[in-house]
Amino acid sequence: MNFLDEQFIKTSDQKKLLEKTDKLAKEFTLTADKYDREGNFPFRHFNRLKEEGFLKLTIPKQYGGDGATLYEFLMVQEKIAQGDAATALSLGWHLSLLMDVHITKKWEIAIYEKICKEIILDHKLINSAATEPNSGSPARGGKPETTAVKKDDNWVINGKKIFTSLAPALDYFIVPATIEETGEIGDFLIPRTQRGVSIEETWDTVGMRGTRSDDLILNSVEVPFDALVERKVKKERPAAQGWLLHIPACYIGVAVAARNEAVEFAKTYQPTSLTHPIKEVPEVRRKVAEIDLKLTTARTFMYAVADKWDADPTNRANLAYDLAAVKTIVTNAAVEVVDLAMRIVGGQSLFMSNALQRHYRDVRAGLHNPPSDDITSKILADRAFRS
Repeated sequence: MNFLDEQFIKTSDQKKLLEKTDKLAKEFTLTADKYDREGNFPFRHFNRLKEEGFLKLTIPKQYGGDGATLYEFLMVQEKIAQGDAATALSLGWHLSLLMDVHITKKWEIAIYEKICKEIILDHKLINSAATEPNSGSPARGGKPETTAVKKDDNWVINGKKIFTSLAPALDYFIVPATIEETGEIGDFLIPRTQRGVSIEETWDTVGMRGTRSDDLILNSVEVPFDALVERKVKKERPAAQGWLLHIPACYIGVAVAARNEAVEFAKTYQPTSLTHPIKEVPEVRRKVAEIDLKLTTARTFMYAVADKWDADPTNRANLAYDLAAVKTIVTNAAVEVVDLAMRIVGGQSLFMSNALQRHYRDVRAGLHNPPSDDITSKILADRAFRS
């Protein structure tokens, strides 16, 4: 680990956690390019995450998990992303959902305990499948076209979801659907093994290829009545969802990896026009300094907000605006850092054999994860002009 890793370590336990995560990240670096080129899900990476107990990181200690704070969760995300962004983002969806359900208490406790037990004992994976072809991102308020109809003591669900990250590996899907009888939107817990559940392999993207965010097809899927784990309630003000900071943490991790690549290149690359490596060139040094300023600013803001979230649970509702601002500021900073890193390395950064081109493609995916920049701008402007 270098000084960038050590900047935000506050306790000896955090240092041990980060050192453990660093070892895995270095393993993942060796195979990240392979999964990206093939567009395959990194099963090998997830097998290692399971072996090292990372799937239970955000499960509370009373249920057998590690009980990681949001701050610690982000440290892990950032470090894993330095090894493989797709693995980090995929892991983040699983871990953030578990943190979400625990903090909001929106599920029946028996169901949450059951899922936690299966994750700990059987290494099960879970994620939400919310986005649809016509309604777009749920963050924009579109009503699901996926439907849930009562049939005796069961629900019958039909629909299609896109952007289902971890699709090849998931054991459980959380599926928002419109309840036909009432018009409400409900979240349904659907096992992969349920009849009528299938995956359509559509994920052929420029970046984050290893997330395998394929389409989920639900064809008359019949689930028990208690599969309805939440009925959605529309809120007037933006929700404070601290666990979603795993998204900017992932992308700033990509930026750190790009920064390190550029610095190492500058230390050794010496064109024939110079008598020394390019690390001595003033413009290269200026760009590296600019990178580190951007990284320090973005990461300090992110971890400061996470610290607030952990320190005062009673004030979390007031952090909604800060959380949205973190996503916008940190993700855009990550994009800028990767671009600067490529400018330092020059044309060699465009070769498929160079990790920088992968970082460039992966980091841009963050602009499309929630909340998008325009949504952040809207909620901040609404707050400013609220009467």
